[in-house]
Amino acid sequence: MTHPVVPKRGLRMTSDRRFPVRLDLKKGAVDMSHGSGGRAMAQLIGELFQRYLDHELLTLGNDQALFMPPPGRMVMSIDGHVISPLFFPGGDIGSLAVHGTINDVAMSGARPLYLAAGFILEEGFPLGDLARIVESMAQAANAAGVPVVTGDTKVVERGKGDGVFITTTGIGVVPEGILISGDRAEPGDVILVSGSMGDHGVAILSKRENLGFETEIRSDSSALHELVAAMIAAVPDIHCLRDPTRGGLATTLNELAHQSGVGMQIREDAIPVRPEVAAACELLGLDPLYVANEGKLIAICPPDKAERLLDAMRAHPLGTESAIIGEVVEDPHRFVQMETDFGGSRIVDWLAGEQLPRIC
Repeated sequence: MTHPVVPKRGLRMTSDRRFPVRLDLKKGAVDMSHGSGGRAMAQLIGELFQRYLDHELLTLGNDQALFMPPPGRMVMSIDGHVISPLFFPGGDIGSLAVHGTINDVAMSGARPLYLAAGFILEEGFPLGDLARIVESMAQAANAAGVPVVTGDTKVVERGKGDGVFITTTGIGVVPEGILISGDRAEPGDVILVSGSMGDHGVAILSKRENLGFETEIRSDSSALHELVAAMIAAVPDIHCLRDPTRGGLATTLNELAHQSGVGMQIREDAIPVRPEVAAACELLGLDPLYVANEGKLIAICPPDKAERLLDAMRAHPLGTESAIIGEVVEDPHRFVQMETDFGGSRIVDWLAGEQLPRIC
């Protein structure tokens, strides 16, 4: 975080009426002084961010992280997180900020190495909620083995933010011989997904609107890099990987078709959707193909490698529900078409407008 020199852990802050010896994480709130660059900011960073995001590069207190990259091509990605609500079944904005950026890096076939995090805090935001978010971020980063090593904190006036916004940047390295890109899909290739569609978006909506379902719908927010590594070990010649977040499966397939200059033919009965998600979407007038996911991926590979790839995906805990859902076809119009359950066919177009705003 951009800040002056931070006292080492275990040292008491200089006594001052304006700055308590310890942050009040039960009743305290973010103050404009927490973004001033002075003692209050140093205290916030030292007692909250460094306490949970404990890594030797972060606790040095520099405005950057210095490290030696391993051999290979470097990958970098950045993602902003403005989700509402901040806490939802299956996660929160902290874990989501970690998972989302790790997944963006991993979709290139890279091994994620490090994360940077930028926080924009609104004056008055409860310190207890902030601590909960940062702790969740730390747990997600530790579980993934991808630490947060540098960052920044800013505070805006009350009413000019929405509690907290988080931007995360990730870097990783792609091994030699791996070339995965959205422009590599070829006619004849097979399209696979790693599991059920729409879990995240419906979980967010149910929490946001206080909707009660008989079965709780939880976000699928997860870090996918280990699943990707297992897939590449089984089939190094994967052509495309993409996580279908905003806009869901339908919009992501259109993106890939446009990048590669091909068409896509998918089968409705092959696409996994949980019964409770399908029921919720029907009730709310939503199409699960356009609902966001945060722990699923789309893979496109040569037809002779599809079964091997499917087996590798199903062998991983995050891919047990993987399925082959269609194939890449020649089409100068770059349409995505779906064979419906009733034996007909329809165009699966780009998402028009915003089906579910503030979803990630």
